[in-house]
Amino acid sequence: MKFVSSFKNSNLIKIAFHNAYIHPLKEGHRFPMAKYELIYQQLLYEGLFSTADFFEPGLADKKSIYLAHDQQYVDQLLDLSLDPKMVRRIGFPLSKELVDRELYLSQGSIEGAVFALDNGIAFNIAGGTHHAGYDFGEGFCLLNDQAIAAAYLLDRGLAKKILIIDLDVHQGNGTAHIFRGKDQVYTFSMHGEKNFPFIKQSSDLDIPLADDLGDDAYLNLLEHNLKLVFEQAKPDFVFYQAGVDVLETDKLGKLKLSMDAGKQRDYQVLQYCHKLGVPIQVSMGGGYSTEIKTIVNAHVNTYRVALDLYTH
Repeated sequence: MKFVSSFKNSNLIKIAFHNAYIHPLKEGHRFPMAKYELIYQQLLYEGLFSTADFFEPGLADKKSIYLAHDQQYVDQLLDLSLDPKMVRRIGFPLSKELVDRELYLSQGSIEGAVFALDNGIAFNIAGGTHHAGYDFGEGFCLLNDQAIAAAYLLDRGLAKKILIIDLDVHQGNGTAHIFRGKDQVYTFSMHGEKNFPFIKQSSDLDIPLADDLGDDAYLNLLEHNLKLVFEQAKPDFVFYQAGVDVLETDKLGKLKLSMDAGKQRDYQVLQYCHKLGVPIQVSMGGGYSTEIKTIVNAHVNTYRVALDLYTH
């Protein structure tokens, strides 16, 4: 039986993008900042989306950020007075432009989540900053965009039970840290057991994965655990961190998934939400393949899957 959407406009997919997402870094920095502009350009080049499908978020306000993060940490971040050790832990030189970037991408996930409530799905070309915890930044993450957006939905009474699915190769330690002991948010992370961060937090469900796992084992584990978390969480909203550092080409990944398996992974997650009529917001997460075109194509695959499911 064909699924009939309960959303007001199930053929609309909105995508957050802001020029501030492309923050200048020192040449040779291992973070592939250029991918955000290239994803945007590729989506337009292939005719998958038009400029009308993108929205430019504003700056998230302090009140929204405080819902997920410690006020002292946020204030020190905003006035650029973080301890140098914390700045090193984050991995980017601290500047107003960098902090503004985090505020834009956090607001992008907030606005995308609100949009998805009526339309089923929304994307943020950046985001997935899942290493930022309640009172710390880490691993190129200053603020946790999906945690902020989840807390925003709960605070406004727009959702009652949220499931956060994190399939980046690195554990969503910051997300787990923010929501530990909070029953309204169920955190699920499938990640490399021997990969960063080396001190893990406890998600509601963690699936640590062996190096060189491969396609079939990964997809079978995911299918089994998606069924489990949807049964346990019974969510009325889902956030999906769709990092593409699971690929065999990834310099930091180690799981050895093919491009096709990465796309199938996205299909399994989005198809579950689509079938059940649960709105979902998707942030891109990590990707460190040697060739940036590989990173971009893997991310664009997530959008291709969404178009197939949500607009046909």
